[in-house]
Amino acid sequence: MTRTIVASATREIVIGFDQPFCVIGERINPTGRKKLAAEMIEGNFDTVIKDALEQVAAGATMLDVNAGVTSVNPNETEPGLLVRTLEIVQGLVDVPLSIDSSVTAAIEAALKVAKGRPLVNSVTGEEEKLEAILPLVKKYDVPVVAISNDETGISMDPDVRFAVAKKIVERAMDHGIKPEDIVVDPLVMPIGALGDAGRQVFALLHRLRNELKVNTTCGLSNISFGLPHRHGINAGFIPMVIGAGMTSAIMNPCRPQEMEAVRAANVLNGTDANCTNWIMTYRDYKPAEGGPATQATAAPSAGGGRRGGRAARAGAGATRE
Repeated sequence: MTRTIVASATREIVIGFDQPFCVIGERINPTGRKKLAAEMIEGNFDTVIKDALEQVAAGATMLDVNAGVTSVNPNETEPGLLVRTLEIVQGLVDVPLSIDSSVTAAIEAALKVAKGRPLVNSVTGEEEKLEAILPLVKKYDVPVVAISNDETGISMDPDVRFAVAKKIVERAMDHGIKPEDIVVDPLVMPIGALGDAGRQVFALLHRLRNELKVNTTCGLSNISFGLPHRHGINAGFIPMVIGAGMTSAIMNPCRPQEMEAVRAANVLNGTDANCTNWIMTYRDYKPAEGGPATQATAAPSAGGGRRGGRAARAGAGATRE
């Protein structure tokens, strides 16, 4: 069974088909968040601190950390800012982190100070990226997200996206990187623009699990881009994509409806043994009188469970919510 190990200084998490769904908190990302970007540029990390603590309290298994505040000279501005952000976050919380950047120098700078075993987010099938990122993944012995696009962009043909994923896995193996350290992003398309986007990703997940035997992730909210009441779509998508074989996702854990779907899927998928996490989270749950159900009063546990920067550079059309 494929098991991808990520870790902080004090906590180890396993991403796998027989494990609870891994919720990677998306909020520490200035893409599409002008206020956060301005704060980070000024050296103000109050929102970063708030988002880190709130996401872990809401049940995030990991946190994604991105410092892409500008497209102007990112090779100069991003490495130092990403290091500072990473150091602040890993000093606050004990969950593993995902180092999210399209700037190779920023990824390497962050890997030098990261504690534990972070996830690198990400590498694509582009030759330049493969040659830049895979040696770092091998050098620091960390897992990496493999995004299924290359120099030709994002294909609307799921067979092409699978071929790109296979290429990345094979090239990683050439560098001595094991398949269990590759977490493939099959690229979820917006269902409002591509009517069979759901069926595409379900079929891709089946192949990735059974043929490549790799773990998977996605920018969860991409599926609902452009539609009203996006959280309803996201919440419906979660158990379906987990049932199809998805093992993690970058998402907003502070959305109760979506986290309830994650926890319910873990129960029904048999990865919440004896329904323990569900009971601990919702044992004091009471519906509001005469109105919609209220959020559970019990503090969600870390076991329950944007993709702004990565979706933006992949061109999948996700926006911050």
